[in-house]
Amino acid sequence: MLRDTFDEAAELYDRARPRYPQALVDSLARAAELGPGSRVLEIAPGTGQLTVPLAELGCRITAVELGPSMAAVARHNLRAFPLAEVTAADFEQWPLPPEPFDLVVCATAWHWIDPAVGMPKAAEALRPGGLLALVTTHHVKGGTVDFFERMQRCYEHWDPATPPDLRLVDEADTATDTGELDHSPDFDQVTVRRHARDIAYSVDEYIDVLLTYSGHRALDAPSRHGLLGCIRDLIGTRYGGRITKRYLHELITATRVG
Repeated sequence: MLRDTFDEAAELYDRARPRYPQALVDSLARAAELGPGSRVLEIAPGTGQLTVPLAELGCRITAVELGPSMAAVARHNLRAFPLAEVTAADFEQWPLPPEPFDLVVCATAWHWIDPAVGMPKAAEALRPGGLLALVTTHHVKGGTVDFFERMQRCYEHWDPATPPDLRLVDEADTATDTGELDHSPDFDQVTVRRHARDIAYSVDEYIDVLLTYSGHRALDAPSRHGLLGCIRDLIGTRYGGRITKRYLHELITATRVG
C-alpha cells in the first residue's frame, strides 16, 4: 500500500517534512482547552511533527503510528517527555483503552484511515464534549509561482499519471472538505481555521521533501530519477538553487456529541 512507503524513509521524513505553524498549535490548544494532564490520542503521528509541540504543553499523549521505523524516530524525538507514548500499530485494529480522551487528533494523515472505521472509532475514543481535530495540508499557489508552473512539464514528461495542465490554485479557491464530519451523528460544531505560510528550500532540501511523498516513492526508479533530475536542473539553472513553496494548513475541529 502507498501509506506503507513512508516507513522506508523515516529519518528522511523527520528531517525534510515541515513542522506545523505555531499559530495552528496555539489554535488547537485553545479549541481543545489543552493543558498539563490533558489526555490526547494522536492517530498516525509520523515522526512527531505535531506530537512534540503538544507534548510541550504537558499533555498525556498516546500516539498510534503504523510504521515501526516512524514510531522509533517519534519515540526518539519525544524522549524528553515521559507522558508521551508511541505505539507501533494499525489504528483501525488497535484496541482503545478504557479511559476516554479529551482530544483525538490526526495531522495530514486522515485520508489514509478507512472511513468506515475512522470516524466511529474516533468518537468512541473521546469523552462527551471532547474534540476531534483533523489537520489537512494543501500545496497552493504562491511562493516562486512560475517555478511550479515550469516544474509541471517535468511531471508531464516523467510521470504518465500526471493530468495535463495541472496547476496549483489560490488558497481562497481551495475547497475544505468537512463532509465526513457534517454527516456524522457523533459530532457537531464543525469549525475550520486556516493557516498559510511560505517555506524556502535549497535544491537538496526540496528534493528531500519530494522523496517523502508516497506518489514519488511509488514511481519506478528510472522515472523517479528522471523526474527529480529535471526538477533539480530547473531550480539550479533558473532559480539560483533556491525556491519558495506555499502551504495551506487547515485545522478542522468537531465536538463529540454527549
